[in-house]
Amino acid sequence: MARRSGYMFTNRRHPKRAIMGMILGMISLISFVFVIYLSYINGGNNPGSAGVTGLLITLFSMTGLVLGIITIMERDRYPVFPVIAIVLNLIALVGISVILYAGVKLG
Repeated sequence: MARRSGYMFTNRRHPKRAIMGMILGMISLISFVFVIYLSYINGGNNPGSAGVTGLLITLFSMTGLVLGIITIMERDRYPVFPVIAIVLNLIALVGISVILYAGVKLG
């Protein structure tokens, strides 16, 4: 079997929507950890801004998740950033859902 020589060019690219979804996921996770840390430091007495931050975490995560899902269905793209965007945003959404569920059941 002869080995081919030369280069193989492709039109594959890193989608900008998936990179934006990944950035939104990182912002959501960092904000989520920060709000939990502030709640721990204050002994569970959170200001109203913690609720607004929770709402923003949810909105950012949902937007990033939609961007990741839309991008993973595209053709001729590298799958790295869409998968990372989906995973980060799902972690943030599950985390905020667990906190809200625990607040309802324990509060």
